[in-house]
Amino acid sequence: MRPLLRILPLLLLAACGSCRAGKTQLSAPACQLVEDGFGPAGTVPITVEVIAEGLEVPWGIAWLPGGDALVTERPGRIRLLRNFALQPTPVATLQVGESTEGGLLGIAAHPQFADNRQFYVYLTHQDGEETRNRVERWVLSEDHQRATFERVIFGGIRASTYHNGGRLRFGPDGMLYVGTGDAREPDLAQNPDAPEGKLLRLTPEGEVPSDNPFPGKPAFLLGVRNTQGFDWKDAGTLYFTDHGPSGERMLRGHDEVSVARKGDNLGWPTVYRCESSAGLVTPALTWHDAVPPGGAALYTGSAIPEWKDSLLIGTLGSRHLHRVVFSPENPSQVAQHEVYLDNTHGRLRETLMGPDGHLYVTTSNCDGRGSCGPRQDLILRVRR
Repeated sequence: MRPLLRILPLLLLAACGSCRAGKTQLSAPACQLVEDGFGPAGTVPITVEVIAEGLEVPWGIAWLPGGDALVTERPGRIRLLRNFALQPTPVATLQVGESTEGGLLGIAAHPQFADNRQFYVYLTHQDGEETRNRVERWVLSEDHQRATFERVIFGGIRASTYHNGGRLRFGPDGMLYVGTGDAREPDLAQNPDAPEGKLLRLTPEGEVPSDNPFPGKPAFLLGVRNTQGFDWKDAGTLYFTDHGPSGERMLRGHDEVSVARKGDNLGWPTVYRCESSAGLVTPALTWHDAVPPGGAALYTGSAIPEWKDSLLIGTLGSRHLHRVVFSPENPSQVAQHEVYLDNTHGRLRETLMGPDGHLYVTTSNCDGRGSCGPRQDLILRVRR
């Protein structure tokens, strides 16, 4: 019965034409819809090393000049990774607000960290009786053992039990990019005046750059549900992952991988699955079953040459590492995708390249949705 159940929604939508959003059409040619499972098993040989354990939901990693790294733990701790060994004492402990998916989330080092030792964190906090998300700037001590709060650079982002976003990355233009969730209010994603459901672009001081696509507004991309991963193909092109719906408007599944550029609208909540509509970006890859994606990184190392220029995505519910290869002839179209580490390390959250040219991945098994064993959460290094 399962194939029939999957076909019926397609037939109903086809019968109503463009009725769901008043203007949508199905199955843009460049979009791949994975109907069963998540993809074929990967064939490239890899090795996985555990370089740190004993963590509690390590959400983000920021590499520092010299090879140290700062790691956020969602309950509110910033940890130091030195010589690829986790130091026992937190660099700082932050008070975070109550939220199932909120807490201390993304982290990014200032592009001039070697001169100013500044870094940024995204966290959920209590604002009176309300819960909000914000971006703070901190300063690390010279020995990297302690951190001091400097100031809030951007605040007022609505928080919710779910859909808080949280990923921070500095782009090739030196600007700070902030992924936010829709705070369980889907229509906010289409409102350029609201910071929720967006990819925001800020200067390192928290100001709105003069060349942002929506003048005077921090929004860089619209139509986002709950992103936790993005990386740059080149200076003008982003690979972008987003969580699909989990019941909103009677829709489920269909997490997305998209190719986006300045000012694009990724369509939430107007387009879904492989639908297309004028002015909205159709995803390059989507899955019928919920993945959903964590961090995402373009593979730029040489240790696994077959992976060069592939997008690597940590997944949570489906518990694997996903590799996506884009077509050289059509950079917005997926040429190949495959599954690694299937159910070997549980839920995978942060995914990023390290200064040594290897891929690093954190587990998220202690977040209440996985199996938190005696080693708790891990940081993994993926190599040949």
